[in-house]
Order: sequence, then C-alpha cells, then structure tokens
Amino acid sequence: MSATQMRMRPHGYGVVRVAGRASFLVHRRSAVAAAVLLVLLAAVAVVSLCVGERFIGPGEVLRVLLGPEESLIVEELRLPRLETGLMVGAAFGVAGALIQTVARNPLASPDVIGISQGAGAVTVAAMTFGLASYSVIPYVSIAGGLLAAGLVYVFAWRGGLHATRFVLIGIGFAIALRSLTHLFMTKGDYLVAQQAQIWMTGSLNGRGWDEAAPLRWTLLVMLPAVLWAARAQRSVSLDDDTATALGVRLGRVRLGLVTVGVVLASVATGVAGPVDFVALLAPQIARRVTRTAQIPLLCSALLGALIVVAADVLGRRLFAPTELPVGVLTAAVGAPYLIWLIVRGARTGGGR
Repeated sequence: MSATQMRMRPHGYGVVRVAGRASFLVHRRSAVAAAVLLVLLAAVAVVSLCVGERFIGPGEVLRVLLGPEESLIVEELRLPRLETGLMVGAAFGVAGALIQTVARNPLASPDVIGISQGAGAVTVAAMTFGLASYSVIPYVSIAGGLLAAGLVYVFAWRGGLHATRFVLIGIGFAIALRSLTHLFMTKGDYLVAQQAQIWMTGSLNGRGWDEAAPLRWTLLVMLPAVLWAARAQRSVSLDDDTATALGVRLGRVRLGLVTVGVVLASVATGVAGPVDFVALLAPQIARRVTRTAQIPLLCSALLGALIVVAADVLGRRLFAPTELPVGVLTAAVGAPYLIWLIVRGARTGGGR
C-alpha cells in the first residue's frame, strides 16, 4: 500500500503489514470486537465442557484437552456436542449476515423467510418415511433449503427484488412449510415421528462425532465461498447505480451470496434442527457492536457460536436435571427481538 493510499484510508481503519511490502486494511473496532468475542467464546466453551450430570473442574478439562489425560465424558460426550454447537452457531450467523445483506432488511433471516422451514420439511419427510439415514440427513436438508429459497425468490421477483415483498412472501412460505412438516409427522411411524418432533425443537443433546462430521466437512468445503462472500458483500452494500457503475454484476453476486447463506443455514438445520433466531440476532448485534457499513461475517459467526453454546449451557443448568433444548432458549430471546424489529420497521417505514 502506497503512502498516498495510507493517507486516504477510510476512518476507523488501520494498516496491517505482513512480510515484505504487503499490507491490508483492518477495521479497528471489528478487530477488537472479534478478539473480545473469541475470549468470551473460549470461556463459555470451557464452561460447556465442565457442566453436566457430573461437574468436571476447569483444570481437569484443560488437562484433557492439552495433555495426555483422558476422560470419556469430556472427549466422547461433551466435546463433540460443543463442536457441533460452535459450528451450528457460526453457520447460522454467517447465513443470516449474507441473506440480510442481499435483502437489505434485518428481518430477512433464514428462519423467518422459510429457508429453515424448507430444510426442516424435507428432513422430517426423509426421517418419518425412512428415505435417508441420519448420516445423510444434513445433505437432504440442503436440498430442502435451496428449494424453499428458490420458491421464495421466484414468487418475490417482480422485475427486481423488493426487500419488503421478499420478507413477506418468505414469512408466508415459512408458515406453509411448517404446517407441511407437521403433516409429515402425522403420516409416518409413531416412534420415528416422535424423534422428528424432538429434532424440531432444535437441540444439541446426543450429538456425537458422527453427527458433527457432515457439518464439519460442509464448512470446510464452503470456506472458500465464505471468503469470497466476505469481499463480495461490500459491493452489494452499495446502492445499485454505484455498484453497476463499478462493473459489479449484481444479479450474479446476490445469487451467489444467497446460495452460500442457504447452504450454511440448511446444513446447520439438518444437524441440530431449526435453532430459531440465531441467524436473526447474531448479524444485527455484530453490526451494532462494530458500527460497520456492512454486516461483519467474522463477528456474526463468533456471535452465532456464542449464542448457541451459551444457550446450550443454560438449557442444561436452568432446570437441572431437566434439560431444555437450545432452540427453546434462543426462541425465548429472539421472538421479542423479532417483534421489536417489526414494530420499529412499521414506525420508520421499513428498510434497514
């Protein structure tokens, strides 16, 4: 970066130098927020490994993680559950950020506009009718999420994609798909339908290494696409005329961002069930904390992971020995926030 470019860098950004003359801009507030979130997430992760039917001290947990000491409870029960929670939360956080960026509306969350419900409907159908084994259910969920997103996109398109119309049609599809999900549960085997009902609450209970594997591999495969999305969302955040003048193919970029978001939200739903409102909350909190022009993906991912893991810890301890599904707690927090967004949007005329 030249001296002239350094003098013209945007307010709030700093220059980070790497080997040689290479350097890049970093938003200072976002970097500080990400560092704080990492510390909080590490603390909550340790607590998650400690609590349960049997409390294990933090010292013993750290010895298991860092040393030769072994613990069946930590390594085979709590650690894969923690990994699943971290990945599910991060996937929902990034998915919500991307879809809200494209729609330019804080209500455009995967669990509000029907994407999670589409993934859930196809997944429950596969479970209740024995169409797929548990190991491939997350991939079935991706197909359901993409199908639901495609339907919402087609019905909302009227020579362009208006944010309010997109959200309203998505809410309509979400209601219809949730009803279809309950219909599937009444038609299948009773015991399998009961399992599907538990899955619908959104839970990390019983999630082991095998259940976490599909999400882990999907996130690794999607990592290059997420890195591309982090750069591409800057152009989408501009007004259409400016972006077009800069040579941005808005249609293709928006489609790519939505596709990445839908895949992430759908596979997370397939693994843990529809953990509602995480994709709604995390991006908006991240944007308010960092005060950036566009929603920061890294902070959204960290916040999503923090919300899910913290909710899982509270779900295990609030009414112990009774365990609450993580989706119940996220809904208890997210539903009032959704109502506030709707009321605020009505007063200000919508938009962001």
